Amino acid sequence: MRFNRFDLNLLVVLDALLTERNITRAGEKVFLSQSATSGALARLREYFDDPLLVQVGRKMVLTPLGESLIVPVRELLMKIQTTLDSRPDLDISLVQRQVNMVMSDYPVTILMPEVFRLAAEQAPGIRFDTTAPTNAPIEEMEQGNADFLMLPSNFLSPDHPSVDLFEEDFVVVCWDGNRTIDNNITIDQYCALGHVLARFGSKRRPSVDTWMMERGGIERRVEVTVNTFSAIPQCVVGTQRIATIHRRLAEQRAQFLPIRILETPMEIPSFKWGLQWHEMHNVDPVNQWIRDLIVTCSQTITAQSDR
Repeated sequence: MRFNRFDLNLLVVLDALLTERNITRAGEKVFLSQSATSGALARLREYFDDPLLVQVGRKMVLTPLGESLIVPVRELLMKIQTTLDSRPDLDISLVQRQVNMVMSDYPVTILMPEVFRLAAEQAPGIRFDTTAPTNAPIEEMEQGNADFLMLPSNFLSPDHPSVDLFEEDFVVVCWDGNRTIDNNITIDQYCALGHVLARFGSKRRPSVDTWMMERGGIERRVEVTVNTFSAIPQCVVGTQRIATIHRRLAEQRAQFLPIRILETPMEIPSFKWGLQWHEMHNVDPVNQWIRDLIVTCSQTITAQSDR
């Protein structure tokens, strides 16, 4: 189909080429052979009267025009998808869709199992794919690679809709056999002992507790760094190390690990987890159904904590 001489079938290929900046990978992304992708690129170059991608050394880079097309092409495809998905007579039990979500392993462990369970009952055709936060999760959502972000609310973008989920605070955990501290830990002990903490992405982004510590001027002697929150509690077992983790995770892990839970020796502000989606999906009924389900499940775990 053509619109003002432009073959609309090329839009998806153009988006893949602008994103991947590699003919082979772009072809794999849209299920085209390398020769077919090269042919599509040739037609795009002819239409725009610009090479769009040029070889520089061993890699391909975008021309200025190519760079300028990234955002509008992605937004156009997202608007098309949103229009196709916006059906007022939607029967959620018949929906077939993959939902891509960016979140750490903490909400996957604490909140999402109930979401997955209820979705399996009510919308068995919805498939969920969760990935850990990258160096730029907001960009992942804006480029259409993520339908939802679940992050601490202060890390979300003000440019897209979001909703607060549940409040979280921190505790200290240590091995049950650690006799260097009793049931109360002092600030001196906290700073003197070795710590286990989590960092994420290739740039080793700090977790929210590290961000709060740095704002408060508290330095920890880090001895072990892992890439998931769930791995932290078991890394203190059998050692004199301690860790600062989410209370709900600590309580869950204490049911089967020999660890003790201590209150932090300093005041660490609580924070709220938030859910965010692209503004273009605001009226998408499937997106709305999923976020309503997540909010309902978050209210349940909040009520359980208040008991």
